[in-house]
Amino acid sequence: MPKKIRELKSLLLKAGFIYKPAKGSHSKWIHPKLPQAIIIAGTDGSDAKLYLEKQVNEALEQLKNIEEEDTQI
Repeated sequence: MPKKIRELKSLLLKAGFIYKPAKGSHSKWIHPKLPQAIIIAGTDGSDAKLYLEKQVNEALEQLKNIEEEDTQI
C-alpha cells in the first residue's frame, strides 16, 4: 500500500529538510547537506507515487550515509 504524501513530508521534516512552497500543490524540500532538492506534488491525503517514495527513501539513505561519515571523522 503506498504511503500518503503527508507521511513523506513528515519523514523529510524529521530528517531536517526545509520546506519551500511552490506553485499549486507542489512543495520543494531541501537539505543543506544534499545537492538536489525533492519536489513533492499532491495534497497531503493523496497516495504518493512509487517514484516519489523511492526518491525520498534514497535521499534519506544518502543523508544517513553522510551523517555516518561525519561522525567517523
